[in-house]
Amino acid sequence: MHTYAVLLNILVFISYSASNLKTRLTEVISTMSWAVDNQIEVAMKQIPWWQGAIIYQIYPRSFMDGNNDGIGDLNGIINKFDYIDKLGVDAVWISPFFKSPMNDFGYDISDYRDVDPIFGRLSDFEQLIARAAQSNIKIIIDQVLSHTSDQHAWFVESRKDKTNDKADWYVWADAKPDGTAPNNWMSIFGGTAWQWEPRRGQYYLHNFLTSQPDLNFHNEEVRRAVLDNVKFWLDKGVGGFRLDAINFCFHDKELKDNPAKPAAERAGRGFSEDNPYAYQYHYYNNTQPENLAFMEELRQLFDQYDDVVSLGEVSSEDSLKDMALYTQGNKRLNMAYSFELLTDDFSAQYIKDTINSLEQQMTDGWPCWAISNHDVQRVMTRWGGDNAPVQLAKMLTAMLGSLRGSVCTYQGEELGLTESDISFDELQDPFGKTFWPQFKGRDGCRTPMPWTKEHEHGGFSRSQPWLPVSTQHRQIAVDQQEQDPDSVLNSFRAFMTWRKSYPALVHGNIEFIDTSDNTLVFTRTATVAGKAQTVLALFNFNNHAITSQRFGEVVAYLDASPFLLNAQALDTQAPHIDVPAFSGYYALLK
Repeated sequence: MHTYAVLLNILVFISYSASNLKTRLTEVISTMSWAVDNQIEVAMKQIPWWQGAIIYQIYPRSFMDGNNDGIGDLNGIINKFDYIDKLGVDAVWISPFFKSPMNDFGYDISDYRDVDPIFGRLSDFEQLIARAAQSNIKIIIDQVLSHTSDQHAWFVESRKDKTNDKADWYVWADAKPDGTAPNNWMSIFGGTAWQWEPRRGQYYLHNFLTSQPDLNFHNEEVRRAVLDNVKFWLDKGVGGFRLDAINFCFHDKELKDNPAKPAAERAGRGFSEDNPYAYQYHYYNNTQPENLAFMEELRQLFDQYDDVVSLGEVSSEDSLKDMALYTQGNKRLNMAYSFELLTDDFSAQYIKDTINSLEQQMTDGWPCWAISNHDVQRVMTRWGGDNAPVQLAKMLTAMLGSLRGSVCTYQGEELGLTESDISFDELQDPFGKTFWPQFKGRDGCRTPMPWTKEHEHGGFSRSQPWLPVSTQHRQIAVDQQEQDPDSVLNSFRAFMTWRKSYPALVHGNIEFIDTSDNTLVFTRTATVAGKAQTVLALFNFNNHAITSQRFGEVVAYLDASPFLLNAQALDTQAPHIDVPAFSGYYALLK
């Protein structure tokens, strides 16, 4: 409302009798509030729903078992959708539920257009889409485009001989004269990336398991078939796609050897430094220039549908640079994320440097950040150690949700779950079996959700689950945390609701402030109703209290309880603020 209009209303007030003044004042304040709220709402509607969205990742095997066979399924997700709704998230990303022999637990797909029977039926997925729509929550599905299962009909035909209709649909190559593999490429899951196929007398490429042959994206028929599979799910009404290992679609046609990487430069991103995969620069087996044109083909398909988002997982020699390339020009992917915050590195400086590096390179794209998922040790253990305090979980949720970009949060992080201890006899993950005991696999972050403390198997299933439910997890089960207003779960819910009250935290720009005390400090700024809104955020990464200086011209400190400090009572002119361990605060700046 304009200043002139406000003054006019004040003059009108004066002309009223004292008995009418209160009524008129209430009406005007209500009108002004509606006007401001309406302007904010209109401004927010002009921004794509996925910019600043909170995306909740569900690993379906472990979320909820709807038919009590020990494995989570689509009906289990539907049965728990009220819980999801109360989290305050914008979208749900569901890891693969397609037909699969489950050698890599769904990331080895044998039929892209059908639901695996252990997860239910196609009609169950359609029901899930409908239930999510009731809560205005989008469903994002995982798509594994670079490779299939060796049981997929395409590969079954391709491996027969060199002349069939699918002969060139996978990456086949002759042996060297001495019978060894065509080149030195390595598999992430251990050993050479080539497997001999006697029926063809050739090797085929597999960047992952031997049962996950890589498709030949240089073949236009392959690209068309892949796009047709994606279109199938678009027509089902999905809200978007998380594209697994999307930079692995193309390989170097000449099959050039990858150069060796010095020991000092071996850094794992989704794999450990002692994995032979870390011994090479992966210049030729992934992230090829041709892949960018395919990203544009994908985007052209997505743009034929309303409000569909594409999120690419990028893991390359320079993931931040490639995240920028894969989202460049509003003609490729909408968003990308990498493993850069899924590492053991936990310091304010590392996070600041990582985000600043991407901000400098991603000039017209939109980032997505994750500190946890189904492939890495749970963040409470990875960054907090064996006895991580509850407050750390609260701070990490607030920190992640305050960065510029969208957010992927993994099931169980809202409870503060730690990594489960899985014995070798209980282990299911083929990756862990290969590299045990130095690397114990990914099962520790994939154990079933604990819904209740007292029920057997934590209320996940009445049958023996595919992985055991942690005894420690049952102590902090959903039913226990819902009774405690200060729990990690209720703090997660409170933050997600609170965050939406500050558009600057959802879609504003970010600017970091240098500090030297292991605190992460930045401002987020956005235009709201024609005025700049600037929110300062500070996070104490130390396991002890610190005294922080005041930053900027503070208009007001904000109530960020129960996840961080309730700083409303603080003096805006006070030169210092005491911040407890793993806590922080927010303030509005001029």
